[in-house]
Amino acid sequence: MALNKERLKSLYRDMYLIRNFEELIKEYAANGTIPGFVHLSTGQEACEAGVVRALRTTDYKYPDHRGHGAILLCGTDPKYVMAEIFGRATGINGGRGGSMHVHDWSCHNHGFNGIQGSTCVTALGTAFAAKYRHTDDVSAIFMGDGTLGEGTCHESMNMAATWKLPVIYCLINNGYAISTPSKEAHPQEELRQWADGYGVPSWRIDGNDIEAVVEITEEAVNLARKGKGPSLIEFVTYRWQGHFAGDPASYRPAEELEYWKKRDPLILSKKVLIEREGVTQEEISAIENEVDNELQACLKFTLDSPWPVACDALTHVYEEFSVEARQ
Repeated sequence: MALNKERLKSLYRDMYLIRNFEELIKEYAANGTIPGFVHLSTGQEACEAGVVRALRTTDYKYPDHRGHGAILLCGTDPKYVMAEIFGRATGINGGRGGSMHVHDWSCHNHGFNGIQGSTCVTALGTAFAAKYRHTDDVSAIFMGDGTLGEGTCHESMNMAATWKLPVIYCLINNGYAISTPSKEAHPQEELRQWADGYGVPSWRIDGNDIEAVVEITEEAVNLARKGKGPSLIEFVTYRWQGHFAGDPASYRPAEELEYWKKRDPLILSKKVLIEREGVTQEEISAIENEVDNELQACLKFTLDSPWPVACDALTHVYEEFSVEARQ
């Protein structure tokens, strides 16, 4: 499916925003400003932008641990996402969530947690709620090839298929589960085949082709909205960095990385914009400059923001009452 020029320009902006937002995160994680680990999605931007832009604000989103990009596009102001990752009090979750646990109910972003595969189960609740309430909202789960080996993933798919729940399993196959190549962990050449056993429709597509990502995601979403049940989409892509920022990724060959860098989703979409849609380099540069300025404003807001205070550490632990911390 060929997208029109304006939509392609908007998606290019989304991907450029994700790429350069994470470049700042990488820089400040390396110099010790950001606490804890961060997991980056450099090279996978089309998967995140294409999926989120095929959804509505009321649809339920479950980003994975490499989900900054999806979170940025859900509807939360990027400066509050950045502040959260930096652990500042102005973050969307008051600095409590950090890189991997950014949650914003206002746009139905449920965030992630440290139990791999658990969101596959949690999403059954929101999917069932949509069916029970007779809305046509869908639940989209971002997951990696490693998550596919978790029993919870298969239990989830079995129940979603049996009850015809509106779940989209967005399998971002970047080739590695931490340092384990997917071919050493799964017997299938195409991981989408896992869905066959549950009678779930599935596709395997180029995850760096933004138009293909949008087209197939919209097809899966339309099936779910019509009550046809879950789908699984395998997006074949690659993460440029190691499992986490700072991981040298010595377990993979250098030529593999170079091959995938030539298939950079930003370069591919820029080529389509220029050669097919007649967009000028000046127009693209204007988009990039706008994003660069926005990110610098986000960074200033974040660095000027205060750290959380100790007395608030236990706020929100319980819904109905507060807990006093010992001094």
